[in-house]
Amino acid sequence: MSGDTSLEDLRTVADYQFGAGAGGALFPPEEDVTVRRSTSGRPRQVTCDAGRIVSYLTDGRFTLGVEGGRRLRSALPHPEYSVVVGDESAPFVRDGKNVFAKFVGDVGESVRPRDEVVVVHEDDTVLGVGRAELAAAEMRDFSSGMAVKVRSGAGAE
Repeated sequence: MSGDTSLEDLRTVADYQFGAGAGGALFPPEEDVTVRRSTSGRPRQVTCDAGRIVSYLTDGRFTLGVEGGRRLRSALPHPEYSVVVGDESAPFVRDGKNVFAKFVGDVGESVRPRDEVVVVHEDDTVLGVGRAELAAAEMRDFSSGMAVKVRSGAGAE
């Protein structure tokens, strides 16, 4: 890797954003990942053979790809940084449709608005990834409103 930001730096950002162990799960040291950079050398996207892991935004935070969501789910305790939905919502989320509060079955306690989250089925199958629009308590309490703006559904990649 060239440029100022190393893969180790990206692991540190992931650990900060998602919790300890997330960096190693997203970017395992033994795996060869590709870091696409801007013309200034700043990391933009990190990909592997299975697809996009993350994009690195100018605000210093990651947005997850479906592959990144799968990796994050395998490393973090259930349901950290996850929103759980049932059978009724699963096909819609897989197609990239948003999650509404009334369909949220469970959610990680620390989820706040604007957090990156993984949308999973009750059986822990990754359905998609996106941005939380509500805090965890609001997702549980509200019977209307958008809970997660889904960026990518697992059926879309």
